Amino acid sequence: MVPHYWQQAASDLAAADARMAELVERYAGLGLASRGDPFATLARSIVGQQISVKAAESVWGRFVAALSEVSPQAIMAAGEAGLEGCGLSRRKREYVCDLAAHFVEGRLDPAVWEAMDDEAVIVALTEVRGVGRWTAEMFMIFNQLRPDIFPLDDLGLQRAVFERYFAGAKQPRKVVAEFGERWRPWRSVATWYLWRSLDPLPVEY
Repeated sequence: MVPHYWQQAASDLAAADARMAELVERYAGLGLASRGDPFATLARSIVGQQISVKAAESVWGRFVAALSEVSPQAIMAAGEAGLEGCGLSRRKREYVCDLAAHFVEGRLDPAVWEAMDDEAVIVALTEVRGVGRWTAEMFMIFNQLRPDIFPLDDLGLQRAVFERYFAGAKQPRKVVAEFGERWRPWRSVATWYLWRSLDPLPVEY
């Protein structure tokens, strides 16, 4: 089920931007859908860093099998030593355990995020080892369904903007940031449509 704001966002974007209107029409009836609980989503993003999708699926399967459940408490109980046979590098084992500690100790608490603005949640997420800004922004779009995230460092977004609005010519980061202002307060939605312009399959993280 798409977010409650999706139709309004799509309508506003289409009315203000003819090129975006083409995408809104092309992908009518489709939209974002949240996947999984916050902890498992973040853990999976760490597991999948810098490896192929196929390899990530394999490692994630072994990771899940090694635990009684994918929860902060289960990972804290297993510890880094208990995750050695999963195919995770030593560094990723450290990252996953640090993520679990943030949840267990309340340094990351999804219950309070609704009252926090986007940047405050991103800052909190990036305090976890192994979670950079791009990972936090993907999480905000795909798990939290925040409507106005603009992941400037995403190569797919950059490429789509260049191809659709600048005849394929690369532009400085600052230009892309300023260009994205036209899509406020629906930059997550605009980003989703731009991703779809490159690949008709749904983008998921």
